Amino acid sequence: MKTNTLIAGVFVSQLSFSVLAQIPGLEPEKNWDLNGYVKYMATGIFPDEQNNGLDHLVHQRFNFEYRFSSDVRFNLGMRNRLLFGDTAETPGYGKLIGFDPGYMDLSTNWLDKNGVVGNSQLDRIYLDWQKQDWQLRAGRFRINWAMTTLWNPNDIFNSYSIYDFDYEERSGSDAVMVSRKLGFASSVDVVYNPSQDSELESYAGRYLFNRQGWDMQLLVGKSGLDRVIGAGFAGDIKGAGFRGEFSWFDPVRDDWQGEELESSSVASVEVDYSFGGKRNWMARAALLHISNPQEPQSALLFLNLPLTARTLSFTNLTWYADASFDISSLSRLTFSSTYYDDGSFFLGASNSYSLADEWQLLAVLQRFDGDSESLFGQTASTLAFLQLKWSF
Repeated sequence: MKTNTLIAGVFVSQLSFSVLAQIPGLEPEKNWDLNGYVKYMATGIFPDEQNNGLDHLVHQRFNFEYRFSSDVRFNLGMRNRLLFGDTAETPGYGKLIGFDPGYMDLSTNWLDKNGVVGNSQLDRIYLDWQKQDWQLRAGRFRINWAMTTLWNPNDIFNSYSIYDFDYEERSGSDAVMVSRKLGFASSVDVVYNPSQDSELESYAGRYLFNRQGWDMQLLVGKSGLDRVIGAGFAGDIKGAGFRGEFSWFDPVRDDWQGEELESSSVASVEVDYSFGGKRNWMARAALLHISNPQEPQSALLFLNLPLTARTLSFTNLTWYADASFDISSLSRLTFSSTYYDDGSFFLGASNSYSLADEWQLLAVLQRFDGDSESLFGQTASTLAFLQLKWSF
Protein backbone atom coordinates (compact mmCIF):
# COMPACT_ATOMS: atom_id res chain seq x y z
CA MET A 1 0.00 0.00 0.00
CA LYS A 2 2.78 2.40 0.90
CA THR A 3 4.53 1.58 -2.39
CA ASN A 4 1.40 2.27 -4.43
CA THR A 5 0.85 5.51 -2.52
CA LEU A 6 4.43 6.59 -3.26
CA ILE A 7 4.10 5.75 -6.98
CA ALA A 8 0.82 7.67 -7.15
CA GLY A 9 2.44 10.63 -5.44
CA VAL A 10 5.32 10.65 -7.90
CA PHE A 11 2.88 10.34 -10.82
CA VAL A 12 0.79 13.25 -9.55
CA SER A 13 3.94 15.35 -9.03
CA GLN A 14 5.17 14.64 -12.58
CA LEU A 15 1.73 15.34 -14.01
CA SER A 16 1.52 18.62 -12.09
CA PHE A 17 4.96 19.70 -13.38
CA SER A 18 3.95 18.80 -16.94
CA VAL A 19 0.76 20.84 -16.65
CA LEU A 20 2.58 23.79 -15.10
CA ALA A 21 5.22 23.66 -17.85
CA GLN A 22 2.47 24.29 -20.38
CA ILE A 23 1.19 27.40 -18.59
CA PRO A 24 2.70 30.59 -20.05
CA GLY A 25 5.13 32.19 -17.64
CA LEU A 26 5.70 28.96 -15.67
CA GLU A 27 7.84 27.08 -18.16
CA PRO A 28 11.41 26.38 -17.02
CA GLU A 29 13.45 29.33 -18.30
CA LYS A 30 15.99 28.31 -20.93
CA ASN A 31 19.52 29.67 -20.75
CA TRP A 32 19.81 30.62 -24.42
CA ASP A 33 18.01 32.61 -27.13
CA LEU A 34 18.29 32.58 -30.91
CA ASN A 35 16.63 35.02 -33.29
CA GLY A 36 17.29 36.83 -36.55
CA TYR A 37 15.87 37.57 -39.96
CA VAL A 38 16.14 36.97 -43.69
CA LYS A 39 15.80 39.91 -46.11
CA TYR A 40 15.71 40.27 -49.86
CA MET A 41 16.25 43.71 -51.38
CA ALA A 42 16.17 44.83 -54.98
CA THR A 43 17.90 48.14 -55.80
CA GLY A 44 17.31 50.17 -58.94
CA ILE A 45 20.09 52.66 -59.77
CA PHE A 46 19.24 55.53 -62.11
CA PRO A 47 22.23 57.90 -62.60
CA ASP A 48 21.68 61.00 -64.70
CA GLU A 49 24.74 60.58 -66.90
CA GLN A 50 25.26 56.80 -67.02
CA ASN A 51 23.39 53.60 -67.73
CA ASN A 52 20.80 52.35 -65.26
CA GLY A 53 21.57 49.38 -63.03
CA LEU A 54 19.86 46.71 -60.96
CA ASP A 55 21.28 45.07 -57.81
CA HIS A 56 20.06 42.25 -55.59
CA LEU A 57 20.86 41.49 -51.95
CA VAL A 58 19.95 38.47 -49.85
CA HIS A 59 20.74 39.32 -46.23
CA GLN A 60 20.47 36.77 -43.42
CA ARG A 61 21.25 37.41 -39.77
CA PHE A 62 21.14 35.55 -36.49
CA ASN A 63 21.68 36.70 -32.91
CA PHE A 64 22.58 34.14 -30.24
CA GLU A 65 22.82 34.63 -26.49
CA TYR A 66 23.89 32.03 -23.90
CA ARG A 67 23.53 32.77 -20.19
CA PHE A 68 26.02 30.89 -18.02
CA SER A 69 24.46 32.44 -14.92
CA SER A 70 22.54 35.54 -13.91
CA ASP A 71 25.85 37.45 -13.99
CA VAL A 72 27.62 36.08 -17.07
CA ARG A 73 26.38 35.83 -20.66
CA PHE A 74 27.86 35.30 -24.11
CA ASN A 75 26.54 37.00 -27.26
CA LEU A 76 27.19 36.21 -30.90
CA GLY A 77 25.80 38.06 -33.92
CA MET A 78 26.50 37.10 -37.53
CA ARG A 79 25.28 38.41 -40.87
CA ASN A 80 25.57 36.62 -44.21
CA ARG A 81 25.09 38.50 -47.47
CA LEU A 82 24.82 37.45 -51.09
CA LEU A 83 25.11 40.40 -53.50
CA PHE A 84 24.71 40.19 -57.25
CA GLY A 85 23.89 42.56 -60.07
CA ASP A 86 25.50 45.44 -61.92
CA THR A 87 27.36 47.04 -58.98
CA ALA A 88 28.88 43.69 -57.93
CA GLU A 89 30.63 43.57 -61.33
CA THR A 90 32.65 46.71 -60.44
CA PRO A 91 36.37 45.88 -59.97
CA GLY A 92 37.28 45.88 -56.27
CA TYR A 93 33.65 45.72 -55.09
CA GLY A 94 34.20 42.40 -53.32
CA LYS A 95 37.17 43.86 -51.45
CA LEU A 96 35.01 46.79 -50.32
CA ILE A 97 32.26 44.46 -49.07
CA GLY A 98 34.73 42.23 -47.24
CA PHE A 99 36.60 45.08 -45.53
CA ASP A 100 36.68 44.76 -41.72
CA PRO A 101 38.18 47.79 -39.91
CA GLY A 102 38.31 46.05 -36.52
CA TYR A 103 41.30 44.75 -34.56
CA MET A 104 40.11 41.25 -35.47
CA ASP A 105 39.31 40.51 -39.10
CA LEU A 106 35.99 38.68 -38.70
CA SER A 107 34.79 39.13 -42.27
CA THR A 108 35.34 36.74 -45.15
CA ASN A 109 34.26 36.62 -48.77
CA TRP A 110 33.37 33.02 -49.53
CA LEU A 111 32.39 33.99 -53.08
CA ASP A 112 33.66 36.76 -55.38
CA LYS A 113 33.22 35.70 -58.97
CA ASN A 114 31.37 36.75 -62.12
CA GLY A 115 29.53 39.66 -60.50
CA VAL A 116 28.44 37.70 -57.41
CA VAL A 117 29.83 38.43 -53.92
CA GLY A 118 29.10 36.29 -50.86
CA ASN A 119 30.24 37.58 -47.46
CA SER A 120 29.91 36.48 -43.84
CA GLN A 121 30.84 38.65 -40.88
CA LEU A 122 30.72 38.38 -37.11
CA ASP A 123 29.77 41.88 -35.94
CA ARG A 124 28.93 40.85 -32.37
CA ILE A 125 30.96 38.42 -30.26
CA TYR A 126 31.47 39.31 -26.62
CA LEU A 127 31.40 38.12 -23.02
CA ASP A 128 29.49 40.22 -20.51
CA TRP A 129 29.70 40.15 -16.70
CA GLN A 130 27.45 42.20 -14.41
CA LYS A 131 27.43 42.26 -10.63
CA GLN A 132 25.47 44.85 -8.68
CA ASP A 133 26.77 48.23 -9.95
CA TRP A 134 29.69 46.84 -11.97
CA GLN A 135 29.84 45.65 -15.58
CA LEU A 136 32.71 44.22 -17.64
CA ARG A 137 32.36 43.51 -21.35
CA ALA A 138 35.03 42.28 -23.78
CA GLY A 139 34.94 41.33 -27.46
CA ARG A 140 33.17 42.96 -30.42
CA PHE A 141 30.09 44.95 -29.44
CA ARG A 142 28.39 48.28 -30.04
CA ILE A 143 29.43 51.17 -27.83
CA ASN A 144 26.51 53.59 -27.97
CA TRP A 145 27.49 56.94 -26.46
CA ALA A 146 25.09 58.90 -28.64
CA MET A 147 22.69 61.50 -27.24
CA THR A 148 21.30 62.61 -30.59
CA THR A 149 19.53 60.23 -32.97
CA LEU A 150 21.02 61.32 -36.30
CA TRP A 151 24.59 62.67 -36.29
CA ASN A 152 26.64 61.57 -33.27
CA PRO A 153 29.93 63.45 -32.63
CA ASN A 154 30.19 61.61 -29.27
CA ASP A 155 29.94 58.18 -30.93
CA ILE A 156 33.72 58.00 -31.37
CA PHE A 157 33.97 54.20 -31.53
CA ASN A 158 31.39 53.18 -34.16
CA SER A 159 29.92 55.94 -36.30
CA TYR A 160 27.61 55.18 -39.22
CA SER A 161 26.07 56.69 -42.36
CA ILE A 162 22.57 58.14 -42.01
CA TYR A 163 21.72 56.75 -45.46
CA ASP A 164 22.41 53.09 -44.58
CA PHE A 165 18.91 51.93 -43.62
CA ASP A 166 19.61 48.23 -44.32
CA TYR A 167 22.01 47.78 -41.37
CA GLU A 168 19.84 48.66 -38.39
CA GLU A 169 22.10 46.90 -35.86
CA ARG A 170 25.06 49.14 -36.79
CA SER A 171 28.69 48.06 -36.61
CA GLY A 172 30.51 47.13 -33.42
CA SER A 173 33.99 47.76 -32.00
CA ASP A 174 36.65 45.37 -30.74
CA ALA A 175 37.08 46.62 -27.20
CA VAL A 176 37.10 46.13 -23.46
CA MET A 177 34.64 48.20 -21.43
CA VAL A 178 34.35 48.66 -17.67
CA SER A 179 31.25 50.45 -16.31
CA ARG A 180 30.01 51.40 -12.86
CA LYS A 181 26.61 52.80 -11.94
CA LEU A 182 26.77 55.74 -9.56
CA GLY A 183 23.07 56.25 -8.91
CA PHE A 184 19.95 57.30 -10.79
CA ALA A 185 20.83 57.76 -14.50
CA SER A 186 24.49 58.17 -13.55
CA SER A 187 27.47 56.03 -14.48
CA VAL A 188 31.13 55.98 -15.47
CA ASP A 189 32.36 54.03 -18.52
CA VAL A 190 35.96 53.35 -19.56
CA VAL A 191 36.71 51.78 -22.95
CA TYR A 192 39.90 50.54 -24.60
CA ASN A 193 39.77 49.83 -28.36
CA PRO A 194 43.03 48.33 -29.71
CA SER A 195 44.27 48.57 -33.31
CA GLN A 196 46.70 46.56 -35.42
CA ASP A 197 48.60 49.85 -35.71
CA SER A 198 49.29 51.01 -32.14
CA GLU A 199 49.13 54.67 -33.24
CA LEU A 200 45.48 54.19 -34.23
CA GLU A 201 44.28 52.68 -30.94
CA SER A 202 41.43 54.42 -29.13
CA TYR A 203 40.48 54.78 -25.49
CA ALA A 204 38.10 57.04 -23.63
CA GLY A 205 36.14 57.59 -20.46
CA ARG A 206 32.60 58.90 -20.13
CA TYR A 207 30.69 60.35 -17.18
CA LEU A 208 26.91 60.18 -17.61
CA PHE A 209 24.59 61.99 -15.20
CA ASN A 210 21.14 63.58 -14.85
CA ARG A 211 20.29 67.09 -13.69
CA GLN A 212 16.70 68.31 -13.34
CA GLY A 213 15.40 65.82 -15.89
CA TRP A 214 18.19 66.38 -18.42
CA ASP A 215 20.62 63.60 -19.32
CA MET A 216 24.17 64.91 -19.75
CA GLN A 217 27.57 63.40 -20.44
CA LEU A 218 31.24 64.34 -20.56
CA LEU A 219 33.92 62.32 -22.32
CA VAL A 220 37.66 62.49 -22.82
CA GLY A 221 40.16 60.21 -24.51
CA LYS A 222 41.86 59.36 -27.79
CA SER A 223 40.16 58.39 -31.07
CA GLY A 224 42.58 57.07 -33.67
CA LEU A 225 45.02 59.90 -34.43
CA ASP A 226 43.10 62.46 -32.33
CA ARG A 227 42.86 63.45 -28.72
CA VAL A 228 39.19 64.12 -28.08
CA ILE A 229 37.00 65.82 -25.51
CA GLY A 230 33.23 65.97 -25.81
CA ALA A 231 29.90 66.64 -24.16
CA GLY A 232 26.26 65.85 -24.84
CA PHE A 233 22.78 66.51 -23.50
CA ALA A 234 19.22 65.29 -24.03
CA GLY A 235 15.99 66.61 -22.56
CA ASP A 236 12.57 68.09 -23.18
CA ILE A 237 11.34 71.64 -23.77
CA LYS A 238 7.55 72.07 -23.71
CA GLY A 239 6.98 68.62 -25.14
CA ALA A 240 9.69 68.80 -27.80
CA GLY A 241 12.77 66.61 -27.55
CA PHE A 242 15.99 68.64 -27.60
CA ARG A 243 19.41 67.01 -27.88
CA GLY A 244 22.97 67.96 -28.74
CA GLU A 245 26.56 66.72 -28.88
CA PHE A 246 29.97 68.35 -29.25
CA SER A 247 33.45 66.87 -29.75
CA TRP A 248 36.83 68.49 -30.25
CA PHE A 249 39.47 66.49 -32.16
CA ASP A 250 43.14 67.44 -31.81
CA PRO A 251 45.75 65.38 -33.74
CA VAL A 252 48.50 63.66 -31.78
CA ARG A 253 50.92 64.23 -34.67
CA ASP A 254 51.38 66.80 -37.46
CA ASP A 255 50.90 64.51 -40.47
CA TRP A 256 49.87 60.99 -41.44
CA GLN A 257 50.80 59.15 -44.66
CA GLY A 258 51.84 62.41 -46.32
CA GLU A 259 48.73 64.37 -45.34
CA GLU A 260 48.76 67.28 -42.89
CA LEU A 261 46.52 66.80 -39.83
CA GLU A 262 44.54 69.66 -38.30
CA SER A 263 42.26 70.14 -35.33
CA SER A 264 38.50 70.13 -35.86
CA SER A 265 35.32 70.51 -33.85
CA VAL A 266 32.10 68.61 -34.61
CA ALA A 267 28.76 69.70 -33.13
CA SER A 268 25.23 68.47 -33.68
CA VAL A 269 21.89 69.72 -32.35
CA GLU A 270 18.42 68.35 -33.09
CA VAL A 271 14.81 68.78 -32.07
CA ASP A 272 11.77 66.58 -32.61
CA TYR A 273 8.10 66.86 -31.79
CA SER A 274 5.29 64.32 -31.84
CA PHE A 275 1.93 65.82 -32.77
CA GLY A 276 0.04 62.62 -31.97
CA GLY A 277 -3.48 62.37 -33.29
CA LYS A 278 -4.91 59.65 -35.49
CA ARG A 279 -1.97 59.74 -37.90
CA ASN A 280 0.72 60.05 -35.19
CA TRP A 281 2.55 62.88 -36.96
CA MET A 282 6.18 63.41 -35.97
CA ALA A 283 8.75 65.96 -37.22
CA ARG A 284 12.50 66.22 -36.66
CA ALA A 285 15.19 68.74 -37.62
CA ALA A 286 18.95 68.68 -37.10
CA LEU A 287 22.03 70.79 -37.78
CA LEU A 288 25.63 69.56 -38.01
CA HIS A 289 28.70 71.80 -37.92
CA ILE A 290 32.26 70.67 -38.67
CA SER A 291 34.92 73.35 -38.37
CA ASN A 292 37.46 71.55 -40.58
CA PRO A 293 35.66 69.01 -42.81
CA GLN A 294 37.53 66.50 -44.96
CA GLU A 295 36.26 66.26 -48.54
CA PRO A 296 36.09 62.67 -49.83
CA GLN A 297 37.40 61.66 -53.25
CA SER A 298 33.89 60.88 -54.52
CA ALA A 299 30.27 60.60 -53.42
CA LEU A 300 30.51 56.80 -53.84
CA LEU A 301 33.30 56.55 -51.27
CA PHE A 302 31.52 58.88 -48.83
CA LEU A 303 28.33 56.81 -49.00
CA ASN A 304 30.01 53.40 -48.73
CA LEU A 305 33.22 53.65 -46.69
CA PRO A 306 33.06 53.54 -42.86
CA LEU A 307 32.71 57.00 -41.32
CA THR A 308 34.20 58.35 -38.11
CA ALA A 309 32.78 60.89 -35.67
CA ARG A 310 35.10 63.42 -37.31
CA THR A 311 33.91 62.74 -40.90
CA LEU A 312 30.11 62.69 -40.53
CA SER A 313 29.84 65.24 -43.33
CA PHE A 314 32.08 66.85 -45.96
CA THR A 315 30.97 70.48 -45.47
CA ASN A 316 31.01 73.02 -42.65
CA LEU A 317 27.23 73.07 -42.24
CA THR A 318 24.72 70.32 -42.95
CA TRP A 319 20.96 70.59 -42.40
CA TYR A 320 18.45 67.76 -42.05
CA ALA A 321 14.66 67.53 -41.69
CA ASP A 322 12.09 64.75 -41.79
CA ALA A 323 8.38 64.22 -41.20
CA SER A 324 6.50 60.97 -40.76
CA PHE A 325 2.93 59.81 -40.21
CA ASP A 326 0.83 56.64 -40.18
CA ILE A 327 -1.15 55.90 -43.32
CA SER A 328 -2.82 53.13 -41.34
CA SER A 329 -2.07 51.06 -38.25
CA LEU A 330 0.14 48.84 -40.45
CA SER A 331 1.83 51.42 -42.67
CA ARG A 332 4.02 54.48 -41.98
CA LEU A 333 5.34 57.04 -44.47
CA THR A 334 8.48 59.17 -43.93
CA PHE A 335 9.87 62.09 -45.96
CA SER A 336 13.44 63.29 -45.32
CA SER A 337 15.94 65.76 -46.75
CA THR A 338 19.57 66.81 -46.22
CA TYR A 339 21.34 69.92 -47.51
CA TYR A 340 25.12 70.46 -47.60
CA ASP A 341 26.56 73.93 -47.98
CA ASP A 342 28.57 72.97 -51.07
CA GLY A 343 25.21 72.78 -52.86
CA SER A 344 24.68 69.01 -52.50
CA PHE A 345 21.30 67.77 -51.33
CA PHE A 346 19.44 64.56 -50.59
CA LEU A 347 15.71 63.85 -50.81
CA GLY A 348 14.18 60.65 -49.50
CA ALA A 349 10.86 58.92 -49.00
CA SER A 350 10.15 55.56 -47.37
CA ASN A 351 7.11 53.48 -46.56
CA SER A 352 7.09 50.50 -44.22
CA TYR A 353 4.18 48.08 -44.27
CA SER A 354 3.55 45.22 -41.84
CA LEU A 355 2.37 42.23 -43.86
CA ALA A 356 2.10 39.93 -40.82
CA ASP A 357 3.64 39.52 -37.36
CA GLU A 358 6.99 38.37 -38.80
CA TRP A 359 6.80 39.90 -42.29
CA GLN A 360 7.55 43.50 -43.31
CA LEU A 361 7.71 45.27 -46.68
CA LEU A 362 9.81 48.42 -47.06
CA ALA A 363 9.99 50.74 -50.08
CA VAL A 364 12.62 53.52 -50.19
CA LEU A 365 13.30 56.24 -52.75
CA GLN A 366 16.51 58.33 -52.56
CA ARG A 367 17.69 61.23 -54.70
CA PHE A 368 21.29 62.56 -54.52
CA ASP A 369 21.78 65.78 -56.47
CA GLY A 370 23.07 69.34 -56.23
CA ASP A 371 24.88 72.14 -58.01
CA SER A 372 27.07 71.05 -60.90
CA GLU A 373 30.27 71.55 -58.86
CA SER A 374 28.95 69.95 -55.66
CA LEU A 375 29.92 66.44 -54.54
CA PHE A 376 26.49 64.91 -55.14
CA GLY A 377 25.80 67.07 -58.19
CA GLN A 378 28.80 65.67 -60.06
CA THR A 379 27.26 62.19 -59.98
CA ALA A 380 23.55 62.91 -59.53
CA SER A 381 21.42 59.79 -59.28
CA THR A 382 18.18 58.29 -58.03
CA LEU A 383 17.99 55.03 -56.08
CA ALA A 384 14.90 52.90 -55.54
CA PHE A 385 14.79 50.05 -53.01
CA LEU A 386 12.21 47.34 -52.33
CA GLN A 387 12.87 45.11 -49.32
CA LEU A 388 11.00 42.09 -47.97
CA LYS A 389 11.92 40.96 -44.44
CA TRP A 390 11.01 37.84 -42.46
CA SER A 391 11.97 37.79 -38.76
CA PHE A 392 12.26 34.68 -36.59
